[in-house]
Amino acid sequence: MGKGGSEENMAAWLLGVNTLKIQPFNLPALGPHDVRVRMKAVGICGSDVHYLKTLRCADFVVKEPMVIGHECAGIIEEVGGEVKTLVPGDRVALEPGISCWRCDLCKEGRYNLCPEMKFFATPPVHGSLANQVVHPADLCFKLPDNISLEEGAMCEPLSVGVHACRRANVGPETNILVLGAGPIGLVTLLAARAFGAPRIVIVDVDDYRLSVAKKLGADDIVKVSTNIQDVATDIENIQKAMGGGIDVSFDCAGFNKTMSTALGATRPGGKVCLVGMGHHEMTVPLTPAAAREVDVIGIFRYKNTWPLCLEFLRSGKIDVKPLITHRFGFSQKEVEEAFETSARGGDAIKVMFNL
Repeated sequence: MGKGGSEENMAAWLLGVNTLKIQPFNLPALGPHDVRVRMKAVGICGSDVHYLKTLRCADFVVKEPMVIGHECAGIIEEVGGEVKTLVPGDRVALEPGISCWRCDLCKEGRYNLCPEMKFFATPPVHGSLANQVVHPADLCFKLPDNISLEEGAMCEPLSVGVHACRRANVGPETNILVLGAGPIGLVTLLAARAFGAPRIVIVDVDDYRLSVAKKLGADDIVKVSTNIQDVATDIENIQKAMGGGIDVSFDCAGFNKTMSTALGATRPGGKVCLVGMGHHEMTVPLTPAAAREVDVIGIFRYKNTWPLCLEFLRSGKIDVKPLITHRFGFSQKEVEEAFETSARGGDAIKVMFNL
């Protein structure tokens, strides 16, 4: 019997390369500042697929069985004794990272960089693709009535775009280039528009993803090649599509080619924000970019983004619903199918579990 419930709590466990299994997941005791949440919507992220295929993502390595998933929303089932802001029945979106709040970075407000961060489904911390999870109440954000649980789960990827736009100071005078029209490129497009960017050009190698970007409001789209030799031609085509200087480029892929393109396409004095992590190391033309005083900034996850994401969704400034292309239930067969669908890419943008 699971804590506080009659049925056993089950979760999707990553047991090895390409091996996921729904198994029992014992929850920790509910602390005074914690809540127990029944998961209702969980999205699949690229990092989840990386872990499934290789048992690693960047420097994080899975060494023992781990519950997967971190883009999530659900309904409060139980609250700790000190929780005053939430009650059972509340629908909430969960911010997946628990920082220490004691280190210098946390005290500076940059808690996303906390070295002690415990983040859903980042080894050795278990994730949220489960019937229920226990989580700090202050990281559970109540959903406005007009926002669905699926949209609540989408606050996690959207937060990456919002954090990137904040880091790059995007506003009504910022012309934006987005490299990569995958899920993160698309939420960055949506966030940049919500921040007031007047013109946004998005590039990719895939026609379907570019068509989605156009439907989501990109002012222009440019199909580029995968060949590093074509950077100069691609830059010329991108600048022609923009029709003016590119103030900020968001590299949402993170490859030698995309970063080289971003550095070359951005106007003197502009910014390049590296969002994607395709390559662990890159060889890029930094010297010419430095001579044009192009600033390179990085982002890692996000901080204090959920309230703004929820406001963007509530007000209709951002609509993430078109990004959810596939839905699956929570059975062994469907979990396997969902991850295969997400890994295959193609017309799959965001694959969502409805629990």
